[in-house]
Amino acid sequence: MQIIVIADDLTGANATGVKLAKEGFETATIVRGVPLPEENYQAFSIDTDSRYVKIETAKKRVRKALEFVHEKGTPAVYSKRIDSTLRGNIGAEMDVMLDALGENSIAIVVASFPESGRITSGGFLLVDNIPLQETDVAKDPITPLTSSKVTEIIAKQSEKKIETVDLDQVLMGSDYLLTLFQKKMNLGTRVFVVDAVTEEQIETIAMVMTKINSPVLAVDPGPLTASYSRNTLHHQYHEKKVLAAIGSITSLTGQQINYLRSNCTVNTLFVQPEGIATFTDAWNKEVNRVIKEASDQIQTGKVILVTTYSSVQNRLDLKTIAKKENVTEEGLAKRITDGLAAISREIIRKNKDQFGGCFLSGGDVTSSLCAVSHAKGIKLEDEVLPLASYGKFIGGYLDGIPIITKGGLIGNKKAISDCIRFLQSKIASGS
Repeated sequence: MQIIVIADDLTGANATGVKLAKEGFETATIVRGVPLPEENYQAFSIDTDSRYVKIETAKKRVRKALEFVHEKGTPAVYSKRIDSTLRGNIGAEMDVMLDALGENSIAIVVASFPESGRITSGGFLLVDNIPLQETDVAKDPITPLTSSKVTEIIAKQSEKKIETVDLDQVLMGSDYLLTLFQKKMNLGTRVFVVDAVTEEQIETIAMVMTKINSPVLAVDPGPLTASYSRNTLHHQYHEKKVLAAIGSITSLTGQQINYLRSNCTVNTLFVQPEGIATFTDAWNKEVNRVIKEASDQIQTGKVILVTTYSSVQNRLDLKTIAKKENVTEEGLAKRITDGLAAISREIIRKNKDQFGGCFLSGGDVTSSLCAVSHAKGIKLEDEVLPLASYGKFIGGYLDGIPIITKGGLIGNKKAISDCIRFLQSKIASGS
């Protein structure tokens, strides 16, 4: 057990649990009052069914859930799952968890869930760009809401000192945020309500949380907990490297690569397209050049990227090259993917103890790597996102190595980054 989530209803427990599962953690939802199972799950999302009960009853249920947790050990990550429209006994339940974590613990509250239309700015929660208090949810007959300000809603129930961290402060970056948190903690602040309007900002907040030298409670509808769990647990394991081979040269690929580089330590091995779009000896020279260069690059990067993509590279005129070498354009295209595959195979084969898996963008690259590594196929185990699959090589040089394959034109700018994070979680968990 590495992650524990306390949720006030079963749907919420499932929602956060699914996000953890997508990060590669084996996760189980537990209904109220039931002890944790003996099976060795990495994450438990526990329903206390306490959203509409009296405050004292809610506190008792959270304490009882924590008792079940601590009978099995001490998790690395604690999360208080809150409703995405801030209903329920949020402040009271958060306080119980902070008390359990110790007097120097803090809570980071991020009420944002951008992919579900929930963002916070200026301390206010907006639902599809409408202030919370003006939505139908605010008219809930049991727990009506008269404010859209997250701090005000929580402060009605919490006894802890609360500070708001506005969007302009989040945009100052991780170093600024860490210094701000530490300064306010020294002045007695226990709860930080932090603005965020994008997934990238939530990721920044989560990374800062891993650097705080006090117990930290994640309080959110799901995205912060997932990101914080991934970053925290990756810090606790020796991370094996991921090799990524990308042959696509589209603008979307460029956006995805740029996003990956901005969110992860990536060492890029640029393969000259003209060097492998040929049937001459130049193909072997370029392949060997990159393989030799890789021996220096793999020591420092978490992700080793092998690619023909460059923002300043002109598109190859395959028609002219094909005519010159008296071959087909299709044959030249395959020489490019075969070159990327041969480089990838040799890098992994020569450094197999350092690599935990690989990511491939494009069906042609995947097919070529299977061929040059003598793999019989791929054992499929999960879907990372539409048209992106997780599995393991069957047979050949790379037998058993985890792999994620994605279509070249699939996903938004985060797609490659999301796939590699999923793969890293699988590698870290050994699943």
